[in-house]
Amino acid sequence: MPSINPLLQKRWSPISFTDRMLTDEEIETLFEAARWAPSSFNEQPWRYVYARKNDGEKREKLESLLSEGNAWSKKAPLLVMSVAKLTFTKNGKPNRHAQHDNGSAMENMFLQAASMGLFGHGMAGWDTAKAMEIFQIGDGYEPLTMMAFGEHNPTPTDPAAKEREAKPRTRKEQSEFVFHGEWKEMN
Repeated sequence: MPSINPLLQKRWSPISFTDRMLTDEEIETLFEAARWAPSSFNEQPWRYVYARKNDGEKREKLESLLSEGNAWSKKAPLLVMSVAKLTFTKNGKPNRHAQHDNGSAMENMFLQAASMGLFGHGMAGWDTAKAMEIFQIGDGYEPLTMMAFGEHNPTPTDPAAKEREAKPRTRKEQSEFVFHGEWKEMN
């Protein structure tokens, strides 16, 4: 098996976090990592709304968007919503790469978190229409992902978290997604 940077293997998505609040510097560092992600025409189409666990109404608004399956993230010290700007600033044309570029910025945040002894977990289960409404996000923007960040709790008390986090991490083999000079339909 090829050797990759250990940071890439260290990154994973736990659902159990400690209560330790992230410092301002840690939060700024995560967003600085996003800032340096590659993007089409250097557009940097990512936008973020975040709240710490102790941010009262600001946090409640983000938590109100979560599906029942992501209720675990309400315990995370930091919640972040990513939003994509869907048009290029320089010419107003659609930016069909905005979601991809936001994904690159998100991965930068996850890798930065891993380098700091923290973890991030991206979530798709949340109400994007409600986000548009309560945060008054205008046309030309699309809420994409919510993320939870914090320090992993290696001894969760929640039985579902214990079971999920005890399972070994798995990944598809390269042969399932890498094709040399031809396309193959794979599951």
